[in-house]
Amino acid sequence: MRVEDDVPARPRAPGLSAHWKGHILLFEGRSAPTYDASAGLRLLLCFLALEGALGPSFSLLPWLQVPVPPLWLRVPLQLGLALLAVRFVAGLKLAEIGMVPWREWTATERSYLLQTMLLGNLVFSFVFADRLRRIFAEPSALERVWAVFLPYFLYGFYQEVVYRGVLQTELVRRWGPPAGILVSNCLYTFGPLHFYHFSHTSPALPMFAAIFTIGLFFAVLFRRSGNLWIVATLHGIGNSYIVGTLQS
Repeated sequence: MRVEDDVPARPRAPGLSAHWKGHILLFEGRSAPTYDASAGLRLLLCFLALEGALGPSFSLLPWLQVPVPPLWLRVPLQLGLALLAVRFVAGLKLAEIGMVPWREWTATERSYLLQTMLLGNLVFSFVFADRLRRIFAEPSALERVWAVFLPYFLYGFYQEVVYRGVLQTELVRRWGPPAGILVSNCLYTFGPLHFYHFSHTSPALPMFAAIFTIGLFFAVLFRRSGNLWIVATLHGIGNSYIVGTLQS
């Protein structure tokens, strides 16, 4: 079923400041995508090519006996390929998958992003304080920021572009929000991106539960705001701290 109606107007909260609305997901909302079914099919093909064929870590390359680029090069390439695929394969403007220009952001969106960026950095800096102290005591600390932390930030950004901007946008258009969000988040949790957790000796259930819950929050946040920049930035910040500080 194709969903063409605009996103329903959000309930108004008289007297509630724009600085608080985002925290209870009271964004102003945006119009639903208006692209046609053929463009939607091309979006799904882009997703399959990026995550199914090429693979989250360029896993196709070793099979082709091609060396995998280092992290600092691979991740920007992945993100660039995803954005180019949306623009030139699917034929959509990036704003149609939620990459809205800053000038079109509402006060609620701007305030929410700035607040959550600040809070996220404060919380993660506290939680990972010991790891960060060890890292920044190393002589190669600055190099590590550029070679590890920044790529992992971009990798979180890439995941949101592919799973929320590309996949969720199209599945919600086809099937409506409940089914579209659920299916896309299940693919995010159990699909190629996190499938390797099945091979771990430690119980996979807690990890998958955490991934699904976090993914569901990002999915709902994206649905309510229509702004991919917000969820991609927040995912990137979390990824850079959680994964980046674990890398030797």
